Amino acid sequence: MIRINIPNIEPIVAEHLVLDYNGTLAIDGQQINGVIKLLGKLSEHLSVHVITADTFGTVEKSFANTNINVKIIDGKEQGRQKADFVASLNPQSVVAIGNGANDAQMLKLATLGIAVVQAEGASVQALMNADIICTSIIDGLNLLLNPKRIAATLRI
Repeated sequence: MIRINIPNIEPIVAEHLVLDYNGTLAIDGQQINGVIKLLGKLSEHLSVHVITADTFGTVEKSFANTNINVKIIDGKEQGRQKADFVASLNPQSVVAIGNGANDAQMLKLATLGIAVVQAEGASVQALMNADIICTSIIDGLNLLLNPKRIAATLRI
């Protein structure tokens, strides 16, 4: 569990981290350097889930020999499938990170949504539904390891 105390807002108590894969943790199917190490640190405090259509067919190999849960979804109504997954975990306990239009619903539903804008870009829908926007997944994951950064961004 990670507790994030934000002045003038109810604390965020996160138990799950739900992440998109391509465009978020990987570029063109290749995992971004440093991601596994940070997810390993976060998995000491959170259940880590990667939910993806696995466009490049690389996700399962990328997370072999880790305790990260991988869920591969089909090509239909991906946004709904991702949101349903977050809903099944209790959205008030979920931090979600993504970049695409198919991530927008899960970013909005999660107690904390983080959009990342990297080489693939990010959809306007994802940006509008996120609470925080980062320019790299490394920065986004480090926010969770340094919760005072989140508090500084979201305080009113």
